[in-house]
Amino acid sequence: MLLSLEPRQQQSRAMLALSPLLAGLLTLASGALLFAALGHDPLDTLHTLLIAPVSDLYGLSELLVKALPILLCALGLAVAYQARVWNIGAEGQLLIGALAGSAVAVNLIDWESRWALAAVLATGTLAGAAWGGLAAWLRTRFNANEILTTIMLNYIALNLLLHCVHGPLKDPAGFNFPESAMFGDASRLPPLLEDLRVHVGLYFALAALVVVWVLLQRSFIGFQIKVLGLDPRAAGFVGFREKRLVWLVLLVSGGLAGLAGVGEVTGPIGQLVPQVSPGYGYAAITVAFLGRLNPFGILLAGLLMALLYLGGENAQMAMNLPQSITELFQGMMLFFLLACDVLILYRPRLALRWGRRERVREAMA
Repeated sequence: MLLSLEPRQQQSRAMLALSPLLAGLLTLASGALLFAALGHDPLDTLHTLLIAPVSDLYGLSELLVKALPILLCALGLAVAYQARVWNIGAEGQLLIGALAGSAVAVNLIDWESRWALAAVLATGTLAGAAWGGLAAWLRTRFNANEILTTIMLNYIALNLLLHCVHGPLKDPAGFNFPESAMFGDASRLPPLLEDLRVHVGLYFALAALVVVWVLLQRSFIGFQIKVLGLDPRAAGFVGFREKRLVWLVLLVSGGLAGLAGVGEVTGPIGQLVPQVSPGYGYAAITVAFLGRLNPFGILLAGLLMALLYLGGENAQMAMNLPQSITELFQGMMLFFLLACDVLILYRPRLALRWGRRERVREAMA
């Protein structure tokens, strides 16, 4: 028997919708086999990983805390990816936003006005946008590949943050720990519910979701972005300015990632620490594609990814599983998604070998 892929006349709408679901099921099945190989009960482990973390109100609030930075980063990436501008630098833009916002917050500790929070949030958002703008400048000025430049800028951002948290922003009363002083109350995002960590940053994420949806689906700029992604030459023929659109999508993408970073330090963390992000910017890449670059699809995918982070921590404590289990699930999900996406443009076909041989003989005759 021979399995082959046959090109479709047009892309399959059914597979376009079902591919993420199929990828999720394959990820769960592969995870179950992996847990069984490690000597754990698959169903019990999947329950610990995916259900137990959100079995109460506190767990649901923690899910939202994890989902907010992923969602903001993924929404920004969706804008860039619609234009086929491959921004891989959301992680660095998030870190720069956290760093810049923290630099302002530690100098406004004594402020009691809510303008302190506005200044911190604006600084972090603008810093993330500027970091994305640096990649835009390198592409439009020197034609540098944004995949490479944004990846390298991630490492620069990380080392800048480490330098500052071990040096200029280090708390002199912090017993030599690499962390800044705790921010003042006026520079912190207030919680939505008492005794829970979910904060008003949830409103920022929901507002960003609506704005990105309107931008991509209901605006002329969004139409230009999509045309640029489909055919840059056609966009140029009708007068759409490619360089301006590249600047726009990278500024938006970087700004939302910067907002995610400053939201972390002013929200659940309350200070600048080296572990601002466990990889939210990288996880957002998977979320953007899993959500089909659609804001509402990204919302669902972001919640799923946040559940994997939360469940990974729970499984580590309850079952002594390694911390890398979250990254493993992220990698498997992306792998299966890319594999299943092949079926959008190709149809699997199963044929008997003898039938193929007969066709070859007929052709030779």
